[in-house]
Amino acid sequence: MAGLVPAVALFRSLGDPTRLAILRRLTVSEARVVDLTGELGMAQSTVSKHLACLRDCGLVDYRVEGRQSFYALTRPELLDLLRSAELLLAATGEAVALCPVYGDPAPGSAPNRPPAEAQA
Repeated sequence: MAGLVPAVALFRSLGDPTRLAILRRLTVSEARVVDLTGELGMAQSTVSKHLACLRDCGLVDYRVEGRQSFYALTRPELLDLLRSAELLLAATGEAVALCPVYGDPAPGSAPNRPPAEAQA
């Protein structure tokens, strides 16, 4: 199980909707924080926090040009992974979204929680 720790960390980093939205946007081209906040409709502090997380995970990095920082994906394999995930989701239809543990809860209901053993 110890060999799975890096993969679990990778998928946790991809499991946040904001980070996934940022990564999907960066598959198109590099972007500044101001670009991401405008395009994603999020606060600058939110975008910056998630970019820092993605940088810590080694998934994105930035280059400085004058007073601006341009963020980009660090690994082209990430683009392949995201494309593969989209293909998998298309093939499974609604199965993942309807998953009783990880899918979206019905409106007004309590959020789903993974079993205790799955959280460890």
